[in-house]
This record gives sequence, structure tokens and C-alpha cells, in this order.
Amino acid sequence: MAISLYDATVVSFLQTLGGVSGFLDRGLAHCQDNGIDPQEIVETRLAPDMLPFWYQISSVAHHSQGAMAGVKTGEFSPAMPTTPLSYADLQKRVADATDALQALDPAEVNAFEGADMAFKFGDRSMPFTAEGFLLSFSLPNFYFHATTAYDILRSKGVPLGKRDYMGKLRLKA
Repeated sequence: MAISLYDATVVSFLQTLGGVSGFLDRGLAHCQDNGIDPQEIVETRLAPDMLPFWYQISSVAHHSQGAMAGVKTGEFSPAMPTTPLSYADLQKRVADATDALQALDPAEVNAFEGADMAFKFGDRSMPFTAEGFLLSFSLPNFYFHATTAYDILRSKGVPLGKRDYMGKLRLKA
């Protein structure tokens, strides 16, 4: 069975974004039920040298929606937000990324295969093909940041399990 670039990337992004949206909702409910200010979670880090929760969620959106936008233009750069966002802002980022990815045309995404793509960071540039970039750079970063955000919520006592992370499974009809 051949798998398309759209199925390997956009469909996978959407599945996990659904999980992220769900665990964000559960995190907010946990805060409300336990009298916790959600901004406390927004600023939480797993280790002093790691970036906080708000950055993890921002990166989930950037390495999904932003990666697909980068493939369209042939260039992607890391997002370097410096201002923390509110919990509601983070939920909106995930919702906006989901909406943008749902609007993509599978044929357009599949047509990117073989296209030149560059990851640019300052004056450095790393050449990729579109599929090489998405599969070896953006997807691993996307999953890393989604997992780190999930782990931060778990560390704050939010009752989550693996199913909360996985999103809607692609079951045989």
C-alpha cells in the first residue's frame, strides 16, 4: 500500500492536534475544578533549561500549520515567540492550526513531493526536499513538543492517559 504525503503528514498532524486540543480542555477543567490559575501551567517547565508550556503548544502549531505553510513557500524558520500566551490563546492556536490544516487540499500537498525546501536559522540554511523536511524535521519536532506539553500537564496533576494524547484513531470503517 502506498501512502501519500498528505496522509503521512496532514492526517497525522490532525490526529495529534485533536489529542492536544482534548488534553488542553482537560487541563483547563482540572484548573477550574481545583482552584488553580491556568497561567501557572502556562509558565511551567519540566526542567530549568527547558522552554515553558506556552512555548511547547506554540511549537505544536508552528511545526504543523507553520510547516505546511513553509513547504508552500519553500522556506521554514523557527518561531521564536518571546511573549507568554494565555491558556485561552494556546487553545486558539491549536484550533487555528487545525482549521488551517483541514482546509488543505490533498492533491496540493501531494504535489509538493520533491520540491526544494530550506530550513533557515539566522544565516544558516539546511536544504531538504519537502517530504524530507516534513518527515524528518517537522513531524519529530511536532511530536516532541506535543509530548512535552502532555508531560507538563501530567506533572501538574492533570489526570491524563495515553488515549488523551493519541487523538481520534483511524479505525477501519
